[in-house]
Amino acid sequence: MMSLNLVLIIIIFGGWLSGRLFSHMHLPAVLGMVLFGIAAGILAGNRIPEILWELEPFLKSFALIAILLRAGLGINRKTLQQAGRTTILMALIPCLFEGTALTLALHYFLGFAWSIAGLTAFMLSAVSLAVIVPSMLDLKDRGVGGKNEVPTILLAGTSVDNVFAITIFTIFLGLSTGGEAPILRSLLFIPISIGAGVISGILIGVLLLIIFKKNHKNMRATEKLLILLAAAILLVQVGDWLHYAALIGVMTLGFVLLERSPPIAHELSLKLSKIWIFAEIILFVLIGLSVDPAVAGAAGLKGIGIILGGLFFRGLGVLLATVKSGLTFREKIFCIIAYIPKATVQAALGSVALAYGIPEGNTILALAVLAILITAPLGLIGIRLTAHKLLGIPIE
Repeated sequence: MMSLNLVLIIIIFGGWLSGRLFSHMHLPAVLGMVLFGIAAGILAGNRIPEILWELEPFLKSFALIAILLRAGLGINRKTLQQAGRTTILMALIPCLFEGTALTLALHYFLGFAWSIAGLTAFMLSAVSLAVIVPSMLDLKDRGVGGKNEVPTILLAGTSVDNVFAITIFTIFLGLSTGGEAPILRSLLFIPISIGAGVISGILIGVLLLIIFKKNHKNMRATEKLLILLAAAILLVQVGDWLHYAALIGVMTLGFVLLERSPPIAHELSLKLSKIWIFAEIILFVLIGLSVDPAVAGAAGLKGIGIILGGLFFRGLGVLLATVKSGLTFREKIFCIIAYIPKATVQAALGSVALAYGIPEGNTILALAVLAILITAPLGLIGIRLTAHKLLGIPIE
């Protein structure tokens, strides 16, 4: 059994080195980190200390908080208003198309009961915040796709997509395990959950602004960042207790700071970009470590076909969602590509069915692992190779 210190050294140094290596090969650095995590997991076997898996949820949550704060600090009101309607449609329609298609495929091709097929389908249909948000922030930083605010649409849409998919997953899980599952109430809870997240983010944002402005002269930027991170972590914890969309609240918190005090927002964003260097390595290597390629093999070619079929219907959903968006055909194609990656939700929820004793649990876990292995590299490479061609040259 390795010590926690040694494992963390391997994760940080190995993740950084693999990221640099892939960057030199003109491939996404995070792809190298994910693949390093997979390789490290295979080589380490059962020697990884249990405490790492106990810390894993917090480490992943911290990294997501850091990147979502950066996202919020980079979205102003004018930009959000311009992309508003399209963002909502992009959050709901593609997920619904993919989830419905996967439910039918899992029922008819794998023989899953409807409730089991539904929970598996919507677990698989959630796109990855961990993959898409950093990619879109990078494009925004370089001024790519800014004319029609494509990165902003995808940033905001991805967050709501996750809330929608996880809510439907929860409904089907209740049906599958014989629990009470008032479907109408659960569906009505989606806008309530999102609204609660937004309101909590606004309230904490306003409170932090009062603190920052009152202590402007005697509070360093690093101290402001520590308070911001502590507030965001608390927000997520409260969201977990009360079951509302806390991660949307984190993004809203950043948005409020930018809207009310751009100098403070820019100051914090600069500090967060430095923290993200560390958080990015931890997040993507941990995603790789949680993947078991041997389990993925159990899904076989039929599983690959089902996952790719779901992506096809997600693409159709994107085209429908962007009909009256004003986006060019090339920008719509980029949105389809950017909505490919799966990782975060699948890594978190892939084993839930197994934990609840659902007979198909092993197959569901295999499909989750397979989805990560196929879509994360495909989406990352696709975003990297097509962004400039499909979104145009950076805005000067």
